Amino acid sequence: MKKLRVGITGSTGLIGRTLSEQLKAKGHEPVQLVRRQTVPDKNSAADSSGDQVVWDPEAEYTDSSDFEGVQAVVHLAGEPIAARRWTQKQKDRIAQSRIQGTRFLSETLANLKNPPDVMVSASAIGFYGDQRDSVLDESANPGDDFLSRVCQKWEASTKPAQDAGIRVCHARTGIVLTPSGGALAKMLLPFKLGLGGNIGNGRQWMSWITLKDEVESLLWLLTSDIHGPVNLTAPNPVTNAEFTSTLGRVLKRPAFLPTPKLALSALWGRELAEALLYSSIRVNPSVLQESGFEFNHPELEPALQALLNS
Repeated sequence: MKKLRVGITGSTGLIGRTLSEQLKAKGHEPVQLVRRQTVPDKNSAADSSGDQVVWDPEAEYTDSSDFEGVQAVVHLAGEPIAARRWTQKQKDRIAQSRIQGTRFLSETLANLKNPPDVMVSASAIGFYGDQRDSVLDESANPGDDFLSRVCQKWEASTKPAQDAGIRVCHARTGIVLTPSGGALAKMLLPFKLGLGGNIGNGRQWMSWITLKDEVESLLWLLTSDIHGPVNLTAPNPVTNAEFTSTLGRVLKRPAFLPTPKLALSALWGRELAEALLYSSIRVNPSVLQESGFEFNHPELEPALQALLNS
């Protein structure tokens, strides 16, 4: 495999950091797209080359000449979905950080003298909305809630890159499992204290993927000929009840205290709680599987054992 120079937005986030490390380990050259120039951190695989490109998607500013020579781009940047309660102002920030930022990046790449070959642009399984028990592959219809509408516009914002002949993949990511952050990290303390249990009736589907498989699937997309939407989830989603009982079993703790919906709505706000905790999205990663990608962790219990008991 030839050495790739890969631009990464969101390179300081959970996925971006690990992706940068893996690119470096495989002999590629990660290039951070940052809001401001920073001093390289000698302990960071992403920063060790000191190679950074400054961009400001809100101001739509960058020096496009800095992108010349970048052969691939992984676009992960966006306002965190659950950073705070959803006011209208916060929802606007969530939407615009994705839509405006993606459009600006796509236009910048499209106008380069030598545009990259591929752009892997983050999306999410929120694209599908709550479809209860339906099995959803990449051909499934979108939902019609806030996150679904954001994802649809987010993906559409890559059109300038596609029109310029850049191969674009929309990485529709599920719940990324790692004890280092995200949903699993938030669940560990109450479960270790024996206070874990179902959310609501537990019948809602959770489509998950380990951080290792998330990053390896992104690397796979960079070097394959895949384009369009790609579900980045393990091939065996589980209900919330299955997830919580499995996590309790792996931690050797009881998991029988359901969290009341009223309490979560009070904590998160009703709309955010409904979108993240009660939506049922049962996803099948058809494109990845048909392309020959092999998951390290296709089943939940061995995945949690590897993450928590290694």
